[in-house]
Amino acid sequence: MPWYNGDYPPSYKNQPKKIREKATEIANEVLKTTGNEGEAIATGLKQARKHFANEKKAKSDD
Repeated sequence: MPWYNGDYPPSYKNQPKKIREKATEIANEVLKTTGNEGEAIATGLKQARKHFANEKKAKSDD
């Protein structure tokens, strides 16, 4: 089941809003390709954290 409009996996509940939104976006894309909700949820959160860590690093390099 895809997540949208503030609907997100329960495991994202305590994440900061920007990470939760990015993770949901990524999870929906993974879900489309794999059909596996568990994999989508885990991948979404991992990749969202990585995205913002890289963004933060890029800003500090400037």
